[in-house]
Amino acid sequence: MTQPGITRILPMSDRAILVEYTDLDAVLAHFAPLESAALAGVEELIPAASTTMVRFDPTLTDARSLARRIREVPAAEHAASDHDAVTVDVVYSGEDLAALAESLGVSSEELVRRHTEATWRGAFAGFAPGFVYCVGDDPFFEVPRRPSPRTRIPAGSVALAGNFSAVYPRESPGGWQLIGRTPERMWDLERTPPAFIQPGQEVRYRAVRDEVDLSGAAPRTTELPPVPGDARALEIVRPGAQLLLQDLGRAGMLGMGVAASGAADRRALRAANRIVGNDSDTAVLELAGGGAELLACAEGVIAWTGASGRRTIVSAEGDEYPFERGVPTAVSAGDRIHLSGFTRGLRGYLAVRGGFAVDDVLGSLTTDTLSGVGPQPLAAGDVLPLGDDRAARAVEPNDAARPELPAHDELVEIDIVLGPRTDWFSAAALETLTGQEWRVTAQSDRVGVRLEGDTPLERAVTAELPSEGAVTGAIQVPANGQPVLFLPDHPLTGGYPVIGAVIDADLDRAGQLAPGMRVRFRVVHRFTELSATEDQS
Repeated sequence: MTQPGITRILPMSDRAILVEYTDLDAVLAHFAPLESAALAGVEELIPAASTTMVRFDPTLTDARSLARRIREVPAAEHAASDHDAVTVDVVYSGEDLAALAESLGVSSEELVRRHTEATWRGAFAGFAPGFVYCVGDDPFFEVPRRPSPRTRIPAGSVALAGNFSAVYPRESPGGWQLIGRTPERMWDLERTPPAFIQPGQEVRYRAVRDEVDLSGAAPRTTELPPVPGDARALEIVRPGAQLLLQDLGRAGMLGMGVAASGAADRRALRAANRIVGNDSDTAVLELAGGGAELLACAEGVIAWTGASGRRTIVSAEGDEYPFERGVPTAVSAGDRIHLSGFTRGLRGYLAVRGGFAVDDVLGSLTTDTLSGVGPQPLAAGDVLPLGDDRAARAVEPNDAARPELPAHDELVEIDIVLGPRTDWFSAAALETLTGQEWRVTAQSDRVGVRLEGDTPLERAVTAELPSEGAVTGAIQVPANGQPVLFLPDHPLTGGYPVIGAVIDADLDRAGQLAPGMRVRFRVVHRFTELSATEDQS
């Protein structure tokens, strides 16, 4: 064992720190010993190109004490893998192959030869399950990202960026240079483990002929099973802007590239379940923007929390009743639940007593819209079987303890922690971050809230940042200086600097930010390195 190659440890949020290393080899040499050390309070570790993100439970430890203990864990002499080498078959016909080869001063054939003759190694999981950054032993591969990212990259695309090679596991946007495609499915829940490539595993790329069928590279989707006509169920008549199954997510799976995801407003989900007598983590329906209609196919008890707007229940006979927020409400077979547009908040939650009898995916019914893990977004005609409501507890009326959410033209204050890349920005940028109001744009979703301000945030360091772990609530700043606030479906790693992060207590408020709202950030913890020399007792 040797001393870990740690350069700095930085604050990341009120529940995470970022450990900076000299290089990727130091990250990998320290990662396994850190996992084995099982430090008290540590929930998850996310290795990246030159960092490891450490998520922790603040009720069991604190950032400074944890930083001290991390430094005391010795690194391994060599990073080893328990997995056999894997071969990735590639049809080398990518859109960027010829231009990239020319920019590197070689022919396309030479680039392919060097890519297939190099020995690659899985380093760390990337933005989605199955996307694994592989580092090679040929220094020739130091490749810039495209100046303008593509909006659509097909599943199975083999790509280069920096000194990494990787395969896109599903269709997604991206800025890597495309050199080919593989028929291999990078992520498959029917396989153990689901990811085709594991961190630490040796990887070889092999050229194959163009006749190979590339249609099967996309991951299988999780479909709802058919529901018998006499089953207790809830039918989706209109799904509105976005209707999803959500619970509290898939904690503890970041190591295999699976984000926790989960409800954007956890408090509203828990309240809805409490009102109908469910366990607090029971899956509910999360509706963004309103405009949905549901048909009750059986008697039951439902509750609504979160966003406000006009809600009614229309019986089979045509009688109309109000559907109040925070109140247990009985429905009968044939009742139609109308959820109109929202005037306060962005997301509402509908709980049904007994929950939904839908098969889980990796222990959760959460739908992750970025990675595609979980049930698909609900569509018109989908039928959700209901769970057994006989075991539910007595209902608890109203959600009055929680005030109404802000209207769409109101100012919302959100508390943040500065770091981990605060020192990548100028002093003027820090004043701008908290001194001006930010508008929520329409280009926002469960991945992130895109903000727009009159004055963009100015970088002091303009170098490209190697990809590193990101937390829900991170305020990432792309090149245009207009920040993006990450929500539950954010990528696991990101390549833009994070100036700060929303505290855990305000994440639910961030999940309710609707287009048109104005946001002002308030710093509750300044940026300070977690030094090895200061008193951390």
